[in-house]
Amino acid sequence: MNFHMTEHGFDTETEFGTLHISSNEEKGFRPYQLMVASIAACGGGVMRKVLDKMRVPAEDIAIEVKEVVRSQDDASRLMKIHLHFTVIGSDVTDEKMPRIMELTEKNCSMLQSVIGCIDVVKTYEMGTK
Repeated sequence: MNFHMTEHGFDTETEFGTLHISSNEEKGFRPYQLMVASIAACGGGVMRKVLDKMRVPAEDIAIEVKEVVRSQDDASRLMKIHLHFTVIGSDVTDEKMPRIMELTEKNCSMLQSVIGCIDVVKTYEMGTK
């Protein structure tokens, strides 16, 4: 990836189009939003693979970012992210979910990259369509 300075931040060309990154969310994605989105989507993708391997595929997985806490210092670094997973699947049970959550955390590269730096709280519920 190559990033090029613009009037409001940086752009990079991807195979899906131009990604605009800016501290002004009216002009592009803010960097912390991209980091939170990467962690959430990586977790969801890994969870989907875990469910498939356990032969309990999900009909749907929704991830809600319930909370993002940033420090009050000048850098405003990410301190905490709360991700809430809603899993829909006829064979997915509450008894299986602790193991599914454990395997998801263990195998999510984005989550593993921030352990010890960002408190990532993960909760879940079983949903219905």
